[in-house]
Amino acid sequence: MSAPDLSIRLGPAEIKNPVMTASGTCGYGPEYGPYTDLSMLGAFTTKSVTLKPRKGNAPQRIVETPGGMLNAIGLANVGIDEFERVKAPEAAKIGTTIFANVAGHSIQEYVAVCERIDAIDAISGIELNVSCPNVSDGLTFGTDARLLAEVTAECRKVIKRGALIVKLSPNVTDITEMARAAIDGGADALSMINTLLGMKIDINKRRPVIANRTGGLSGPCIRPVAIHLVNKVYNNVAKTAGIPIVGMGGITNWQDAIEFFLAGATAVSVGTALFTHPDAPMRIIAGIEDFLRKNGVASVRDLVGALNE
Repeated sequence: MSAPDLSIRLGPAEIKNPVMTASGTCGYGPEYGPYTDLSMLGAFTTKSVTLKPRKGNAPQRIVETPGGMLNAIGLANVGIDEFERVKAPEAAKIGTTIFANVAGHSIQEYVAVCERIDAIDAISGIELNVSCPNVSDGLTFGTDARLLAEVTAECRKVIKRGALIVKLSPNVTDITEMARAAIDGGADALSMINTLLGMKIDINKRRPVIANRTGGLSGPCIRPVAIHLVNKVYNNVAKTAGIPIVGMGGITNWQDAIEFFLAGATAVSVGTALFTHPDAPMRIIAGIEDFLRKNGVASVRDLVGALNE
């Protein structure tokens, strides 16, 4: 058979293959560049951008855990002015689709940042971060369906060119309610899941290891949760609405990616694995292509939600 088709679409964004980087794991692009060929990626997602620069939380901000890690970076970033002036032009040189992750304290801040980023030709879309558990108000929008629909709708008004992707939190009672709210607000795609709230204690000091007390748990330990929630949202909301899902949560190899596709994801994002294996996305892309070829599957899109129930 001819080479399998790895291309996908997320709203108006055409992507050459379904493997992306997760926001916050490799800066704005140049930081990751020395370790692999970024042009091979389906898409690169920048770390969060806010209206004003943020220093983030005080250290200690990262701690390893069995099967993963906890982080409480606190959305440290350069702010929209420097992103627009310096970081976006640098990211444009990567040679692949670029998405910018956006966060804010208020709807007005989200809208202001989204409007400026949408005007940057090098950026193909925005991932709306309404689900960060590492700042005091990071879950305000991601755990309230009414607010989530409102912030998505207001950002949709100013995102006229690029894709609008909404990143969902697993730290909710019913993630399908949040998925519906994002879609009702005008999301082109959903990304899920963001990190789970977790905590580690130093038993000798009798204190939390992370200065912020809690952090976001990521890595292979959360993958079964992510698979379950992706499948739940796909079956109950996204499939009928025709909205693609970017699956994430502990993906380390191509087998993990295939599992996410079968659960209902159209694309996958690799995050924590990059800290130990920077070339993980490239090996995953090669593995997906080989799997499709060996199984006679013409397109990666044919795997989406293709579970044998």
